[in-house]
Amino acid sequence: MNRKDLMEEYTRAQKRGQREYREAMAAGRYPYLPVLDDILENADVESQLPLGLIEVPLDQVVGTKTAGRTAAFACNFMPLLDIDTEFASKWINLCDAHLEEGIRDPIRCYEYLGRFYVQEGNKRVSVLKYFGADSIPANVIRMVPQYADRPLIRSYYEFMDFYDLSRIYYLMLTQEGGYARLQTAMGKKPGEKWTDDDRTDVRSLYNWVRKAYQARGGDRMRLTAGDALVMLVRVYGYREMLDKSPTEIAKCLDAVWDDILALERPDPIKLSTQPAVPEETPLLARILPGIRTAPPSHLKVAFVNERTPSTSTWTNSHEFGRTQLDQVFEGKVETVAYNGAVPGKNDEELVEQAIAEGANIVFTTTPQLAGASLRAAVRHPEVRILNCSMDLPYASIRTYYSRIYEAKFITGAIAGAMAANDRVGFVANYPMLGVPANINAFALGARMVNPRVKIDLQWTCLPGDPLKTFAARGITVVSGRDTPAPGRPSREFGIFQIRPGGVLQDLASPFWHWGQFYEHVVRSVLDGSWNRDKSGTDGRIVNYWWGMNSGVIDVLLSRELPHDVRHLASLLRAGIISGNVDPFACHIVAQDGSLKNEGLHGFTPEQILHMDWLCDAVEGRIPSYDELTEESKPMYRVQGIHRAALPEEVREV
Repeated sequence: MNRKDLMEEYTRAQKRGQREYREAMAAGRYPYLPVLDDILENADVESQLPLGLIEVPLDQVVGTKTAGRTAAFACNFMPLLDIDTEFASKWINLCDAHLEEGIRDPIRCYEYLGRFYVQEGNKRVSVLKYFGADSIPANVIRMVPQYADRPLIRSYYEFMDFYDLSRIYYLMLTQEGGYARLQTAMGKKPGEKWTDDDRTDVRSLYNWVRKAYQARGGDRMRLTAGDALVMLVRVYGYREMLDKSPTEIAKCLDAVWDDILALERPDPIKLSTQPAVPEETPLLARILPGIRTAPPSHLKVAFVNERTPSTSTWTNSHEFGRTQLDQVFEGKVETVAYNGAVPGKNDEELVEQAIAEGANIVFTTTPQLAGASLRAAVRHPEVRILNCSMDLPYASIRTYYSRIYEAKFITGAIAGAMAANDRVGFVANYPMLGVPANINAFALGARMVNPRVKIDLQWTCLPGDPLKTFAARGITVVSGRDTPAPGRPSREFGIFQIRPGGVLQDLASPFWHWGQFYEHVVRSVLDGSWNRDKSGTDGRIVNYWWGMNSGVIDVLLSRELPHDVRHLASLLRAGIISGNVDPFACHIVAQDGSLKNEGLHGFTPEQILHMDWLCDAVEGRIPSYDELTEESKPMYRVQGIHRAALPEEVREV
């Protein structure tokens, strides 16, 4: 290329720089290259770690080490100085060298939090960025930040561990746990180093994912192409993704796009706390129905259960809800149940069978079936799939549960009124989302009627028999399991009293009215209000968490309950339904003595759902994962309150 042509290349590069400069100034951004020395003035650096000569992704080279040359470049590394300067002459010579034989000399740079800052070789970077090169060889020194319990630092420390195994820099993730998820999806053990073949395969897959992601505007998003890749391999499988063509990869990305858009938000999950109001059909749509998609006139609804109604009271309660649909929507809705789904074995097969046999809506009734639900949902976006769990970050499915803490508050008040010795036993199942709120609401209800009461907390997920513990401590009023358990006395659930001779007398019990929930959901599909909550409409994931005001949870009172206690329970129930009574709108002190609430207002739904502390009326503690019995661990891996802290290799979904 002759000198004139090379000068024209510089002029084009300069125009790119000038345009970037103007846009940055208009947006209130710094228009020049950021300077690492300035950044580090307000940062705590633990150490400097030489990485030697490595291949650096050019899109992660963002600035300079010192301020000397920063004003010569716009913030996109394109030149700003006039063409008659010595700087421009050197840039043009490097341009010529690149076109003739390629720039081979490595640059020197520093890396900090996954970004690179050039100490020597700024013009080489500028030329290569101008021509769209992917990477440049560099001698790199890593500036290791001091550890801090902040998302950015935690993620970077995860990356440093990942780099030791993979030796790649281009795969930068924003979602905590993402690197370990990728390692697991690849079938590699924690700490297992990558082979050259691993690096080749992931690089090839990443390149196609990145192109598809950028084509959908990924460059303007907070999530990276690496985040998208991790989601794809978790949903479809790593080996399966390697075998897909670029067109198929793009289609897979489209299928999970709602999930990506939801995670793009800082608050991705939307808790739906009451049923949507049916939409009123506009007059024009009634006159000209063709201008609006009509709701379905007939639905087939499938229920996929882990167990059978005869072996599980949980499954039986959902089965009762299924039969309510048959009665309420006779002629409009057909239902069918698929029992015996084993997570990781035949669960996906049963969900797929339900869809193949014409299901428009699929309810999977336990948290362990969430993975099968998600994978089916991305394969069948036309089918509405809901999983009975809480707080899962996927827009392709909806989750549902009930605010059981409202019922626990009422049963706590009953227990406090009936306890003769100021002590009440509480049997909890798993330390999962929402359970600490149930315990605290129960304790606050009991203390409302008896300020001296103490709640003795025992767990079924730990070795031992809670009832024997209560008996040894002289406790006669107990909050047991929420539903009868096979092989246990028929009255050993809800609130019961242990009378002389070991006779159990039931007092009250929370009641899941699943039929009411399923009726609300199916009706929302039939009347068109389902779309009011559609994931992606406001960019968030929909989790249903309905309470007593929607009829999906209630308290059954025993005929043996004293009249005054029944009256108290009825007043509290009416107050919760109307919104005049909030179990947590009171003075609350935690076990560690910290003040959690002064009593003016309650907590947000998110604060209640993620509660991980116990109030000072409770004697007992929340067990850790390692303490649980083996049969209890699978539930914790899906819904445990500190699930995110588990090693990725044992986490599920």
